[in-house]
Amino acid sequence: MMEVKPVKAGWYNAFRPWTLHGAVVPVLIGGAVAYRHMPDSFSPIIFILILVGGCLLQSAANLLNTYGDFEKGVDTEENHTRSPELVSGALNPRSVLYMGIGCLAVTALIGVVFIRYSGWEILLIGLAGIAAAGSYTLGMAYKYRGLGQISVFVMMGLLMPLGTYFVLTSQFLIDPVIVGLPNAFFITAVLCGNEMRDFRTDLEAGIGTLCGRMGYGRGLRLYWAENTLPYLILVLIVVSGYAPWTSLIALASLGLWYKLIMNSRKADEDRHAAFLMVPAAFKLNWIFGVLLTAGYLIGIIFL
Repeated sequence: MMEVKPVKAGWYNAFRPWTLHGAVVPVLIGGAVAYRHMPDSFSPIIFILILVGGCLLQSAANLLNTYGDFEKGVDTEENHTRSPELVSGALNPRSVLYMGIGCLAVTALIGVVFIRYSGWEILLIGLAGIAAAGSYTLGMAYKYRGLGQISVFVMMGLLMPLGTYFVLTSQFLIDPVIVGLPNAFFITAVLCGNEMRDFRTDLEAGIGTLCGRMGYGRGLRLYWAENTLPYLILVLIVVSGYAPWTSLIALASLGLWYKLIMNSRKADEDRHAAFLMVPAAFKLNWIFGVLLTAGYLIGIIFL
């Protein structure tokens, strides 16, 4: 059994750039669908701004989550391998809080550009995203109420590609939501893996995550389902005509899916395998999402 090595405390780990799949992939999908419907008016500059805003929103969620968990006593010296910044004193709690709020503020400023470019309707999605990022472990702290996975599925999995599409086209359409549905499950699976990895420490701290409320066995089956359903949904999306057949190139990620499933079967007894449930899930999300977007664009441009 391999031991889990503590990460290096600092701003890099506090920002967690490897989690940006949660922002980048849904924006890529929403942008690809927008390009399909309005290729002549597609704005690369606005698209890049959407990517920046999404990444800032994700970064804000990461920073504020670190602050919230520390303030509520979830992150301790006994549980410092993943978020050591505040318990070790490497960073000041107020600095992390203000940096998170700063990311939200810049995101809001970018949102003003989107309102002027596309219309006030995007304000509704923007406010929902900012509220979700800011209240994950602060305010209503819905993470501790078992609502984290539901929020991620809706906010990042569904509303982010829809919002991207609206900003680029000034229209609301169901297509980006449907094409983004497989990714919505994959993004949620990353958080599910996080809850399963922290299952016992969360219970000891009194944290009521969804998996904690379901129990380990059911939580593990949920993790499997969220990482498996996207493949079935992708086939249905292609068959129904919402995506070209070239989008099926995303099935090439099934090798990673197999490794993820096999690793998770050992997680209950192997601490290192439990730790890998999260990176295995976000790696699968990255690869599937990029392949889906690439296949989608190949289909609409060359076929």
